[in-house]
Amino acid sequence: MDFQRQTNKRLYEEHVATLQLLSRVERVFTGRDGAYPPEAGAPEWAAFARTLLSAIEVEVARHFEFEERDLFPRLEEAGDGDLAALLKEEHVTIRAVAQSIVALLRQSLAGELQPHEWLTLKTLALEFSERLGSHAQKEDGALLPVLENLLDVDTDRDLFAAYAAG
Repeated sequence: MDFQRQTNKRLYEEHVATLQLLSRVERVFTGRDGAYPPEAGAPEWAAFARTLLSAIEVEVARHFEFEERDLFPRLEEAGDGDLAALLKEEHVTIRAVAQSIVALLRQSLAGELQPHEWLTLKTLALEFSERLGSHAQKEDGALLPVLENLLDVDTDRDLFAAYAAG
């Protein structure tokens, strides 16, 4: 997509990276990217689990917080409150699934995940992938085009700088 606003470009780039990670999540948890469940202590699994943990705890959390704090109020003021409300609702659902995944990934990395919990982790990871992937695509198709017209050059510059710094 060809966005003119720096903020939109950055969010779109993050969506692309997220979708790539989610593709890997799907391959890992369906066994198309190696053995599933992985052997206890497998270095490939540990690296993947740490990458997914970081994505959830840092990137997704930061992205959602920025949108909720700095973008959704602007949508509401501009009369697009329904879109902001829908996206916020999706954030709540995605965060709930993510919290459970984080706990299970931590157990796995500590060598404490029980065999029956692998199925739970797989189910949650695939649900997370579906929900977050759909959400990112929704933002690309609805949120970013609205912001493209809503943000002026100065506001865009300030938002981009704040997001990049934080």
